[in-house]
Amino acid sequence: MLSKPLCLVLLVLSFSASAVVIRDDVDDAKYRVPDAELPALADIPMEGHGVLIDPRWVVTAAHAVTWQSGGVNEVTINHVPRHVERVVLYPGYQKLPQPLVDKALKTHDATQIIAFLSASNDVALLKLSEPVTDVAPIAIYRKNDELGKTIKIVGKGATGTGSRGQDANGAHRTVLRRAFNTINGVQDRWLSYTFHKPPSALPLEGISGDGDSGGPVLIQVNGQWQVAGLVSWKRGKDNAILLHPGFYGQTNYNVRLSHYASWIDNAILTDKAHGSGSAVDGKS
Repeated sequence: MLSKPLCLVLLVLSFSASAVVIRDDVDDAKYRVPDAELPALADIPMEGHGVLIDPRWVVTAAHAVTWQSGGVNEVTINHVPRHVERVVLYPGYQKLPQPLVDKALKTHDATQIIAFLSASNDVALLKLSEPVTDVAPIAIYRKNDELGKTIKIVGKGATGTGSRGQDANGAHRTVLRRAFNTINGVQDRWLSYTFHKPPSALPLEGISGDGDSGGPVLIQVNGQWQVAGLVSWKRGKDNAILLHPGFYGQTNYNVRLSHYASWIDNAILTDKAHGSGSAVDGKS
């Protein structure tokens, strides 16, 4: 059962976002990196990320774009604003229903919230009006062997340490950080990893925080990083969605792109073959 204060977060934090919360025994400077670490990272206005996977296409978490009432008309890649022509949501994607939130608030039990998130398809594509020519797209990781792989997470959102959790009053758009972790859970739609406490942690272990939903989870292949996942939601040891995230023991769930690779390919190929309009499209 959830305490009432913890359950209140379901109204505003039903999904995680990806920044980097770090080990408390490692200097933050070791996690900070220049923007050149990942030029293909796309910044969504206010907060949120995506990744350039084709000169005209960015992949992101669906909730990272659907929460903004005015829609997403622009992203920034390599410090250059890029106009978004079209948003393509995965077919059947749904926002977290308010009745589930209301029931959780009444009963202090988030079981149905967890079930809804676990069954969701939190992925979207953004078509840019013009191709990006100054940044190379990143390939999608397409193999099904993610379990046990070391991953790199990258984001500009809120930070903190595993002993104190994410900075409660910190900004959700800061400087670029990267950290590492290990995939310890694989489901059809999801890749998950857990923030381990030293000395069990990797030298630069970290976990996603708030501020960069849709940010990348990267796996290295022959010296090149490929995008294997997108940050989506989180749960604590007690299966609760956390009011104060970022502590050791938290597990983050990330959209598994190998599961959606065929849909992504077909959406891009269909668009190139037939063209498109500019409205949000949940059926491509």
